Amino acid sequence: MNKKSLMYFGALFFLFLVILLIFTMQEEDSPSGFETVNVDEARELIENGDIFVLDVRTPAEFNESHIEGATLIPVTNSGGSNLSPGQLLEARINEVPKGKKILVYCRSGRRSAAASQILVDAGYTGVYNMGGGINEWIAAGYPVVS
Repeated sequence: MNKKSLMYFGALFFLFLVILLIFTMQEEDSPSGFETVNVDEARELIENGDIFVLDVRTPAEFNESHIEGATLIPVTNSGGSNLSPGQLLEARINEVPKGKKILVYCRSGRRSAAASQILVDAGYTGVYNMGGGINEWIAAGYPVVS
């Protein structure tokens, strides 16, 4: 083989490897085990019923406003709250029913994503993280309890 042919086959081999890597490294739809939904999808889940709505914010945030029917189980101590470890989600996870869909929300979506992962790691399925949190819920004009 001459030098030009070797370069041609080398380039083809390299291209083949790149394509192979692209296809083998593609992520699944939900690699984390939970699905992030927008507020419109979250509202639809609630309206369809048989869903456990979990608010993972602090008690002060919950008392300010929350989605009707939501259960408060904070995921972390944030915003100056002084909750004991026994008051947080990891210690109270048995209060979250298995066998039901679970919609998790916080203020903006970060804490709820962490809480959703905790639930999935504990064996829960049908876990939905509300992206944008209650801020987006309120901005969309959906009702809250104050």
